[in-house]
Amino acid sequence: MADRTDIHGFFYQNLSVLICFIRFICVPIPKKSSSLTVQKQHLIQACRDYLKDKINSLNAIINEVTESSNSESKSSAGDKHETSKAMMQLEIEKLGTQLKEAELQLAEFEKINFNKIHQSIEQGSLVETNKGYFLIVSSIGKISVDDKTVFVISSKSPLAVAFSGKKLKDKISFNGMEYFIESVF
Repeated sequence: MADRTDIHGFFYQNLSVLICFIRFICVPIPKKSSSLTVQKQHLIQACRDYLKDKINSLNAIINEVTESSNSESKSSAGDKHETSKAMMQLEIEKLGTQLKEAELQLAEFEKINFNKIHQSIEQGSLVETNKGYFLIVSSIGKISVDDKTVFVISSKSPLAVAFSGKKLKDKISFNGMEYFIESVF
């Protein structure tokens, strides 16, 4: 019969092997550092500001075109005036459509729960990959915040669909590029 010290030594030796195995197989959940949380909050605010600025700019342009259309005096060339007025009306309608889309985009953005802790990639996730950072919310484009460049993409975009449901350490092939998920916030 083995003495007690041999059993303890055997147990601890195998325990360390088991711990190494678990660390190798299991994917650790990353700790959310306060600096990353702050960066995500700055990024969210930058996106919100971008969408609000876009709405304000469209409103200003619509008002300017409307005023211009209303103040244009009728010249001697009546047909030319009517054509100009019709073109301005079409422009106002086009801008109105863009305004509605921007307002809808902001409304959808505001519905997202950015405080949720993500175990897998979904709408509202900030994803760090070997190719850079991606925020899955709305089609805004490239934004720089806190010395980081982030691609803000729609959850309906092909890349976001490829990312959807993936977790830390997963690999995605998309358009001939390999993306390795390094963090999900």
